Amino acid sequence: MVTSGHRQTSLRETLPGLRRVLVRMAPYLRPHRGLVAGGSAALVAAVLTKLAEPWPLKFIIDHVVQVSDGSSGSGIALVDDLPIMTLLLVCALGIIVVIGLRAMFDYIATIAFALAGNRVLTRVRADLFRHLLALPQAFHSKSKTGDLTMRLISDVGMLKETAVTAALPLAVSMLILVGMISVMLVLNWQLTLIALLPLPLLWLFSLHIGKKIQTVARKQRRNEGDMAATSAETMAGIRTVQALGVEQEVGDGFAGANEKSLKEGIKAKRLAAGLERLVDVLVAFATALILYFGTLFVLDGRLTPGDLLVFITYLKNMFRPVRDYAKYSARLAKATAAGERVVELLDTRSTVIDCPDADLVDNLNGQIELSEVSFGYDHGETPALHDVSVKIEPGERIVVTGPSGSGKSTFVSLLLRLYDPTSGLVKIDGQDIRGISLQSLRRQISFVPQETLLFRASIRDNLILGADIDVTDEQIEKAARLASAHDFIMQLPDGYDTEIMERGGTLSAGQRQRIALARASLRQSPILILDEPTVGLDNVNEAVVSQAIWRLAKGRTTLLITHDLRLAQQADRILCVDGGRIAEDGTHDRLVKQDGPYARLWNRQGGGHDVIAAE
Repeated sequence: MVTSGHRQTSLRETLPGLRRVLVRMAPYLRPHRGLVAGGSAALVAAVLTKLAEPWPLKFIIDHVVQVSDGSSGSGIALVDDLPIMTLLLVCALGIIVVIGLRAMFDYIATIAFALAGNRVLTRVRADLFRHLLALPQAFHSKSKTGDLTMRLISDVGMLKETAVTAALPLAVSMLILVGMISVMLVLNWQLTLIALLPLPLLWLFSLHIGKKIQTVARKQRRNEGDMAATSAETMAGIRTVQALGVEQEVGDGFAGANEKSLKEGIKAKRLAAGLERLVDVLVAFATALILYFGTLFVLDGRLTPGDLLVFITYLKNMFRPVRDYAKYSARLAKATAAGERVVELLDTRSTVIDCPDADLVDNLNGQIELSEVSFGYDHGETPALHDVSVKIEPGERIVVTGPSGSGKSTFVSLLLRLYDPTSGLVKIDGQDIRGISLQSLRRQISFVPQETLLFRASIRDNLILGADIDVTDEQIEKAARLASAHDFIMQLPDGYDTEIMERGGTLSAGQRQRIALARASLRQSPILILDEPTVGLDNVNEAVVSQAIWRLAKGRTTLLITHDLRLAQQADRILCVDGGRIAEDGTHDRLVKQDGPYARLWNRQGGGHDVIAAE
């Protein structure tokens, strides 16, 4: 499984991770610079209108109420020259205009950032999916499918959601804080310092509680990833789970993990709620100080009543960034963790890549050669293949057999370049396959796996997967007939246009395998590889599939991995793999006479039983 490395446990330690996410997302954001700039301008405008909100009330108190009581004007000619009722009407309308403008600018900023965020992260998700498809088997064999799915869907979605619902409000709040403190300092710097007295204490509490929230949120995210992996594995193996009757045990295990995630979520909410209430108390304390000292300043003539109103209004909003941090901290912690998981996946480099001058090949003859090839899946473990050398001529039909775990599938994986050998060379038509582009190499090979890959789509769409774009209906039908699939397809409700369920759940194992053979036929590649194509089939389907295999193999270099030695009898050569080495190489009759590893396998299967004839 891919791990996220050392998990940050404090806000200060989280910032580098957040910065890494932002830097990694920057190239995706560049095409939308105009949208972001427009949103930013609207954001600044919204902040300015927010700062202007209490000023109409200030003018009413200082220049309407006081003047009507006989007090002198403000000394501002433009204001003092206006009739009182006109000034009152202007201030009343001003409140509507200011709040209306702020609402409009907030709306524009929200929409602009939402559009940019959605477009950016939609592209991120598409790139992440393509990147996952390109990562080698060495990566996927150690990863949990459910966790990767969660990163692709949930983590990217959380980034998208948080960018609008948490990050944007916090950005607005920070701009408001800076603006309000600046205005307050101009009005009265002494009262401003008094108002800021609780801020250091509040910041220390925020750091302390924020550290706990970050830790809890990251644990919850890891738990959710594990649950996603567990559920994916269980659903993939639901038939086995039900057959063994272990639904209760599996369900209890998932429920335990779910309960753990619930507790972590409640803990994060409790911490965030506690921080919010602490902010409320400190705001009340600061408001009391401002009311007390501000009133004294008004009585001394150092401050107008309107100025005091502005101070109190600003004070309530000044602490909003901290209150918003308390409100959104858990969500931001999850978003940071999600962003790190996405970036980590994007930054995972493939070990199987095209070299800079890789050749594009076409119409290979199909000669295969392994020269002193060794390979191990993990360093320090016993290699799966040891010093293997073999040459296969174009058009030869080769059966690769041997005990389970002997290295047969590894042999084929190296040909497909799902892995690169630890040492030695794998060549096709005399060329090292590492010098051939991956895409063109794999286009020259038709692969029929043991477990057929079928998507939730029509039979036709599944058949043409990987084939030429301009494949005709006649070619599709010809391939299906070659694989003995046409008759059963035509019996389906909509024939070739019949929609099949995920993984081909509505088809039998034999039908799925025949579709896979027809798909391989449509690729028209010079090399054909089949991995245990008859495993799990009944006698009737096994005979039909076996005959289709030999029809498909005509004119192609064919490697058939199988334990069924009845198929081996029809091959031109047999490679018997044992202990990661090619123990024997020859025809069926010759290897039986040698009384070696192959003969022992043959006798163990009851040698001499009926042969599955090739057509």
